[in-house]
Amino acid sequence: MDVLLIRFLFVIIVGVICSLINPFGLAQIPTLAVGLVIGTAIIVFEWRLRAMSLKRLIGAAIGSVLGIFGAYLFALVIRNSLPGSRVQSFLQIMVMLIMAYVGLAVGANKGDLLNLAALGGIFGGEKSGKKSYKILDTSVIIDGRIADIAETGFLDGLIVIPQFVLRELQLVADSADSLKRNRGRRGLDILQRLQKTASVQIQIVEDDFPSIREVDMKLIELAKLYEGKILTNDFNLNKVAQLQGVAVLNINELANSLKPIVLPGEVMRVFVLKEGKEYNQGVAYLDDGTMVVVDNARKMIGKTIDISVTSVLQTTAGKMIFGKWDERGISRHDIKVTSTAPLTAPVPSGITGPPSDPAKKTAPAVVERPAAD
Repeated sequence: MDVLLIRFLFVIIVGVICSLINPFGLAQIPTLAVGLVIGTAIIVFEWRLRAMSLKRLIGAAIGSVLGIFGAYLFALVIRNSLPGSRVQSFLQIMVMLIMAYVGLAVGANKGDLLNLAALGGIFGGEKSGKKSYKILDTSVIIDGRIADIAETGFLDGLIVIPQFVLRELQLVADSADSLKRNRGRRGLDILQRLQKTASVQIQIVEDDFPSIREVDMKLIELAKLYEGKILTNDFNLNKVAQLQGVAVLNINELANSLKPIVLPGEVMRVFVLKEGKEYNQGVAYLDDGTMVVVDNARKMIGKTIDISVTSVLQTTAGKMIFGKWDERGISRHDIKVTSTAPLTAPVPSGITGPPSDPAKKTAPAVVERPAAD
């Protein structure tokens, strides 16, 4: 807010100075308007210049100086070749502007090739001082997993939250729909968790693009401006950003890559939750949300069983595991007799009925039985 106030006062001061000095010979009101335009142009130039790295600034300065020096040599040739006239003055001014502009653009573009660390001093920290910007999308804030990732310390650099994303999140939180309202409030709670996380730095930026209406396109332009990466779980934003050359960190892709690898033939224990689409199928879910389709498990709904993995299917939405439950194989291996002793003691002659305490007469076999589900 203080920066905006200073910029506003600067524009007003430039306009007032132009109206008082009147360097253009115009009336007071047009001169004031010209001064305001000049002040606004200076603010825009400063705003764009602030996002440049030190290497590019030094490269642009060196390129401008070389361009002006080359323009001076060209001006000497023009002055000696052409008689003094308006054409000569015009050519000298145009050559100076063109050479200065070309030197500025080329120097800024090639500035990244400079090795400032070799100079030492204040330039030695340029490489370590360069920050990695990660810009958050509204969807990834509402999702909430970004807070868990940040707390583990896997996120480095500066987390950037644009002001227009906060406005969209506030609109969702103030929605008349209870579901959207809860999602928006959840997103605000996630931002508070991120601010309390000591391992990350949060910065709220006020950069906006009034000519662009879509929030996704604003995020792409902001990522280009800061040379950062977009953190999202939006599939469409991921594709559009990649087409425009913007790096994207997709939370869904990270979650899919962290899922455990299961090979065909492995045995895994799952809880059959519901009936599958095909005949005699059951559906289970792993802890990470991976769906497991089990053949011959319809009658085992609501129970935990051991299945044998038959195949694994990787889709854009995630991973699906197909398995089979063998009722005969499981029942055969669930009960393991570890002793050949009889299960009940033999009844002595002359005694009818079961013994009062069979355990005192002979030791029963040790039997392992499956735990009750």
